[in-house]
Amino acid sequence: MADSKLDQLCINTIRFLAVDAVQNANSGHPGAPMGAATMAYVLWDRFLKHSPEDPKWPDRDRFILSAGHASAMLYSLLHLTGYDLPLEELKQFRQFGSKTPGHPEYGLTPGVEVTTGPLGQGFANGVGMAVAERWLANHYNRPGHEIVDHHTYVIVSDGDLQEGVASEAASLAGTLRLGKLIYLYDDNDISIEGDTDISFTEDVSQRFQAYGWHVIGPIDGMDSEAVDSAIRLAKEETDRPSMIVCRTVIGYGSPNKAGTGAAHGEPLGQDEVQLAREQLGWHYEEPFTVPEDAQSHFWQAKSRGLGYQQDWQTRMEAYRREYPDEAAQLEAAWQGNLPQGWDQELDGLFEGVDGQIATRNASGQVMNAFVGRVHSLIGGSADLAPSTRTILNDQGHFGAEEHHGHNMHFGVREHAMGSIANGMAVHGGAIPYTATFLIFSDYMRPAIRLAALMGIRVVYIFTHDSIGLGEDGPTHQPIEQLLGLRAVPNVVVLRPADATETAETWKVALERRNGPTVLVMGRQNLPVLDRGTYAAAAGVQRGGYVLWESSDSPDVLLIGTGSEVHIALDAGKILEEKGVAARVISLPSWELFDAQSADYRNGVLPPTVGARVAIEAGTTMGWERYVGPEGICLGMKTFGASAPAGVLYEKFGFTAQRMAEEAETLVKRNRL
Repeated sequence: MADSKLDQLCINTIRFLAVDAVQNANSGHPGAPMGAATMAYVLWDRFLKHSPEDPKWPDRDRFILSAGHASAMLYSLLHLTGYDLPLEELKQFRQFGSKTPGHPEYGLTPGVEVTTGPLGQGFANGVGMAVAERWLANHYNRPGHEIVDHHTYVIVSDGDLQEGVASEAASLAGTLRLGKLIYLYDDNDISIEGDTDISFTEDVSQRFQAYGWHVIGPIDGMDSEAVDSAIRLAKEETDRPSMIVCRTVIGYGSPNKAGTGAAHGEPLGQDEVQLAREQLGWHYEEPFTVPEDAQSHFWQAKSRGLGYQQDWQTRMEAYRREYPDEAAQLEAAWQGNLPQGWDQELDGLFEGVDGQIATRNASGQVMNAFVGRVHSLIGGSADLAPSTRTILNDQGHFGAEEHHGHNMHFGVREHAMGSIANGMAVHGGAIPYTATFLIFSDYMRPAIRLAALMGIRVVYIFTHDSIGLGEDGPTHQPIEQLLGLRAVPNVVVLRPADATETAETWKVALERRNGPTVLVMGRQNLPVLDRGTYAAAAGVQRGGYVLWESSDSPDVLLIGTGSEVHIALDAGKILEEKGVAARVISLPSWELFDAQSADYRNGVLPPTVGARVAIEAGTTMGWERYVGPEGICLGMKTFGASAPAGVLYEKFGFTAQRMAEEAETLVKRNRL
């Protein structure tokens, strides 16, 4: 069936708003919007359940532009359908302070569901959104009360499908049989370097069929009725995620650049823009023109959205009447609120414990102590739950057959695990956690960075935090990972020294709502500090605190994190016997400590005390900020080795005797 004139007018409106935005900025990607406008228009005009007046309405369909470089198309759609994105913002595309940055940013532009741009991330985020929808629906829907019932739609590109994270996520999505997940593949055979056949010749349809997806096409992605029929078929398939392969032409309408790499990542140029207008019958010379008929049609999205939302609100009110407790819990989850007293089981959890507990084990006990109250907690590990101690006991498992459980199984897919958790977090209603060894944080770093950029609540649990993991050797022993994570803006890293500090780190992680939190746990057993003898573990909340001191006028400051705090304590007591006054400082979080007032920081680390020794079984880089020009840091300058943990600590110099000797030398030097 031929496209209607109105449909074509609307499609071209999307195209030329995007083209004009890129041309005006003299920067951007016009090709994808020109080629993908048809399928985007059909999806948004005929299928997408959304409310421009309320972009955060909980039961909206989610739309992700995984090909974030095509952002000008998304901004055009948002403006045209009535979101709070004035035309002036499109004219400020890619300019400082605008709501139309080069790639879509969550929290900045109304209607943008997730930050995309690094290819493959949006693909995996969509899987997380579909997981969250299914999990919430299973927990809260009741017969006759389908209050959580929406789809996740994603437009993906050739580049997305080449990224490994997409393969990881696609494999898991097929395994989980996420039937409300529908992807439209903008199959245009072009990337920055030219034809994709120089590096990408696989049969995408067969690949996704092997993953367990419902594959439709290839179809003509430039034909609105073909796209319409394909999406309808996808919605009918409820037991598998769907991939619609849409054959498109990058830069469609550009006489000299369509179908070439030249249309991908640079403005068409004013002359080529004029030629494209002529070829597509766009008889409007003024840039950023929105024809009246097109605008009237697009604005119907506002009334449709209000209708969707009002219908849902009526159903939600009926649900509240019949299931008031469930409704209250769900609404609190959507708002990200924790129940009052959620952490009451944590205070005193390890009080009076006689013996040693690894912080990874303590973390598992803490999680299981509060999960009964924090219903929103859901997560899992990259096939390492027995080692990371992250199983939630008696909380069930989430899978293809069981959708109710709180324990997820991501498989050996660290990168996708991080990205899927991000999708769950931005969807709302869930507090996701992930777990693996600290060394494998390298595999999920892009997802961690994007969580920090978006400012979302995700808890990353990393165990086996140092050479202390022992015999697995240097391939598994993290050295630079702690520093790398601390370097990411808006990430809070906590490395607790014992079980009592571990409980406090979890309080930080769950109460922190404006960014991800990294909890770094050890494998080796550690004494549980007697908080009657040592300072209260609540000092963790401030990032660092005075744990113990032999005098309130210390000669030397001994600073440590994690398992090495115990070495510092032993060193402090050795020094005390020698008449050297030592203060031992536990510094589990640089970020939290640096956020404290200068008075507090100076109270913990007095500027007048230049003799300082820090100890951490990782790289020494960065510690100069705390030990100063005269201080010493005991750390790793090489990779580790395969041996029992105790042997490694001795061989690499992580001993109380060495720390005490270094401290004594500094004190003597300062007294000269």
